[in-house]
Order: sequence, then C-alpha cells, then structure tokens
Amino acid sequence: MQTQAKLGEFIRAQRERVAPEQVGLPGGGRRRTPGLRREELAQLCDVSPTWLTWLEQGRPVSASAGMLARLADVLRLSGAERAYLFSLADKLDPRHDEGLDEEQGAAAGLDAIVKAIKAPAYILNRQWDAVAWNRAASQLFVGWLDQRGQAARPNQLRFMFTEKGARSLIVAWPERARRLVAEFRADCGKHADQPPLATLIAQLEDASATFRRLWNSQSVIGREGGERRFLHPDKGALAYEQVTCYLARRHDLKLVMLLPAS
Repeated sequence: MQTQAKLGEFIRAQRERVAPEQVGLPGGGRRRTPGLRREELAQLCDVSPTWLTWLEQGRPVSASAGMLARLADVLRLSGAERAYLFSLADKLDPRHDEGLDEEQGAAAGLDAIVKAIKAPAYILNRQWDAVAWNRAASQLFVGWLDQRGQAARPNQLRFMFTEKGARSLIVAWPERARRLVAEFRADCGKHADQPPLATLIAQLEDASATFRRLWNSQSVIGREGGERRFLHPDKGALAYEQVTCYLARRHDLKLVMLLPAS
C-alpha cells in the first residue's frame, strides 16, 4: 500500500507540473490547482476520471504497462522520471530499451565498455538482445554477433533456438539450452507476460518446439558462470570461463565476459 500511495503522489505531482498549453488544451482562466485538471489528464489518457482519482489516492487499482506508457507520454516524463514511474508500479516499460539510444552518450558508452575488454564480451538487455559487443565476441559467435543477416540487436535466444549453427558451435548444446531458458525465466520473472517480453516468448515458442518444451517446464535457475566450450568452424575447440556482471546504473543490462580458461 505504501508503494501504491507513492505512485499516486508521483502522478499527481507530475500532473500539476504540466501546463494545459503543453498538451494542446486551452489555457487561461482561474484554476484551483496548477497544471492539468484530473479530468483533463483522464481524457488525454482515455481512462475514466474515477479510475485516475483512485490511482492518485493510492487505492489498489491495477495500471497496465500500456496505461502507464500513455501517462508517461502525456505527462512528458523524462527518461529518469519514466523509469521511476514504472518502478513504482512494478511494471516493465514497453519502450524500456529505446533509452539506450536517447540518453546522452549511452550507446557509445556501452561500446566503450566492451571494446576495452580483450576477451569476448557483450551486453544484453532484458530481452537478451545484444546491445553492444566487441570484435572478439563477433569472431566467436558465428551466426549471432558476426552480423551476417542479423538485426541491429541480435537476440541470444533467437540464435540459440533458430540458428542451426548454434548446435554445432556450442558444445553440449542440449544442456546449455536447458540452462539458458531456465536462466531467462528467472531473469524476466513477473514481467514475462508483459510486452515486449511476452511477444518474444510467443515468437520463440512458435519457432522452436525445443524452446516451447523447455519454457513450459517452468525450470528456474540463477545466471551462473563456469566453463563454456565451443567448437568453432575456423578455430576449433575453445574453452572459456563465463563471468556476468550487472551494470550499476542500468540494472536491466548485463555484461557477459568469456575469459580464457586457465
């Protein structure tokens, strides 16, 4: 209930900071409170004034991720404010990863992190899209990070379950696939039924019977390090020790490093 009250207080405070003119409404006239009226915000977000009143009062009403996104857009929240809103509501922002390209120097900063590492290294977001990787990683992960026919943000799970080369590259593929899905379930947690994670999971279930079976097994394990072995088409047998670290200012991002096995 305390979190619900904080959410309501935050929305009310942001509403009172938005001038009607900023959202295309006529200004002027006498207003008892600054900013937008509750009825005006409700109209702009296509919700009932009663629902918005209850939300601002901290009552236990449900706010979907899509509804919160509309609120954030109408209230013109900054990236930090938007993240705080979704954190209070314990929801996953459908546009969460867009901030990587919008924040000052964020994308360049991620590239700098992985390029400073000599060993294969890459950064994954909450959907396990690779948002940055170094040359050593692109040389190791043939069919994934070498960018041949891949999207701008190649997804690790798509590679694992839809790219035929993954089964020959990754030694003990069945066991690694099982653990990877269990780690992914633990990683996305209660957000699995919210977009964009829900969309990704549905697409993987359609594309891979193996993923569907493993996902439906409900197995959950923490993301662990340890030995990772590969059979590279050019370099032959390779062995690494995997280390995963979460970034301090972006807890949805994880840095994965494959250090040479001793």
